[in-house]
Amino acid sequence: MAHADIGTKFLKKYNGTVNDAFQITGSKSESNRLLILQALYPSINISNLSNSDDTNLMQNALKSKEKEINIGHAGTSMRFLTSYFAVKPNSEIILTGSARMQERPIKILVDALRSLGANIEYVKNDGFPPLKITGTTLTANKVKIDGSVSSQYISSLLLIAPTLPDGLTIEFEGKITSIPYIQMTLSLLNDLGVSTNFEGQFITVQPTQTIKNTEFTVESDWSSASYSYGLVALSENGKLDISSYKENSLQGDSVLQEIYKEFGVNTSFKGHTITLEKVKNFTLPKRVEFDLVQAPDIAQTIAVTAFGLGVECHMTGLHTLKIKETDRIIALYNELSKLGATIEYTDETLTVKAFNGTINSDVHISTYNDHRMAMAFAPLLLKTNINIDDAGVVSKSYPSFWDDFEIFQ
Repeated sequence: MAHADIGTKFLKKYNGTVNDAFQITGSKSESNRLLILQALYPSINISNLSNSDDTNLMQNALKSKEKEINIGHAGTSMRFLTSYFAVKPNSEIILTGSARMQERPIKILVDALRSLGANIEYVKNDGFPPLKITGTTLTANKVKIDGSVSSQYISSLLLIAPTLPDGLTIEFEGKITSIPYIQMTLSLLNDLGVSTNFEGQFITVQPTQTIKNTEFTVESDWSSASYSYGLVALSENGKLDISSYKENSLQGDSVLQEIYKEFGVNTSFKGHTITLEKVKNFTLPKRVEFDLVQAPDIAQTIAVTAFGLGVECHMTGLHTLKIKETDRIIALYNELSKLGATIEYTDETLTVKAFNGTINSDVHISTYNDHRMAMAFAPLLLKTNINIDDAGVVSKSYPSFWDDFEIFQ
């Protein structure tokens, strides 16, 4: 999919106002958790599943009869399926992915599963996919894991925990990161009727054979909503209605409602529709600071918004961004610098310095096989003409993104 000319078309027709309504696909995070639970408890029915590549890959993997399963760039699928196949009796598969996936560490999860009795071998390099997984019964019920690593490792263990003979107790070592994603997993388990307890450095999940709830409707994806927030923030008179969302969301990225107040965007609910509206005569702050340790996936959108508005922005809690589809901290530095930004960064922080100059135009934005790079930079088309390379990469999480975006052209 090519969108090299999208910026020119957009700028010619943009008159300062963004005003429309659309529905965003179901949450990828919630969908993929529910698909694993459905595979473990087949009586579950799911509606409003994400139509993302990642969720399609998850569905195909769970249905596959092949001996080797390739999940491409889908990190969530790699982590969740590792635990799922580890407890699937009488199965033996090779779980692999793209070249980038084979560079993304998985040792902490594999070590945790092995300590519970799992039979997992590395096919190529120790600590990285591909994995040879032979399903077996996990007899142990206690595991220690570094809490500061990707929460997907932890959710992967939690999803299989109720099927273990004696349940599971997870003890965290160090500070726990991305707690909202862990709480999302626990909430879904609770909805099934699984008894869980999360206190201090411990999570306990009781074994469960019979579930109480079989009907689940997936909430739309808050991470995907972030690009609409960016669009309204960078507009002069923006107003968007997007659905379907819940006021008491399980998704950590719902913190967007509070964060984007700093950029002059108000959020209001009516049923399951949220209205994002640019506050009239809003005075932007000179500098904003955000700790995104619980919501790192929205860092790219925030960085681009701050740059486009000329607001200095300092973000912390970004240590997991280095092991995503690309090293997102370096990717942001590279692409924002092309546009004229001054960026400072460490392994876990990024600062976009205040910018009052002219944003460079006709720049090619590299996306690094990362869906969020393409979508995060798209709202800058309100400010200047840019070319977003490999724009079709958005299908990983939000296949209709460009269709929704082109509504405004």
